[in-house]
Amino acid sequence: MAVETFEFKQNVSDILQISDEAAEHFAKQLKRSGLKAIRLTLKQAGCTGYKYLIDEIEQAESGDLHGTLSSGVEFYIDSRYLSAVQGTHIDVRQQGLNLNLVLENPNVKDECGCGESFSIESEK
Repeated sequence: MAVETFEFKQNVSDILQISDEAAEHFAKQLKRSGLKAIRLTLKQAGCTGYKYLIDEIEQAESGDLHGTLSSGVEFYIDSRYLSAVQGTHIDVRQQGLNLNLVLENPNVKDECGCGESFSIESEK
């Protein structure tokens, strides 16, 4: 009996939708900082469960999912949280004088009142 192996590969674009405006925002941030890439992960925090961490990084961590955005920015997702961020749309919006990243995640079940943290559907 022969055993075949294969590697299942996903791309960042299979998990997230990142607007061109957000991609350009990340490119500007990296140019200012001199770092090489952006990484999205979650951290347990707040009263509801998790918060997003979007960091400028020099190099990815082992197991991160990789993609290149329309702006040429290298983007990584912490593979431990793929199901929690699946389908998330990242955009930037002008709110008053501020330009803010906005993450619309269809997996969010609950958010705390201050908007600091959220819980996800897969937590049952």
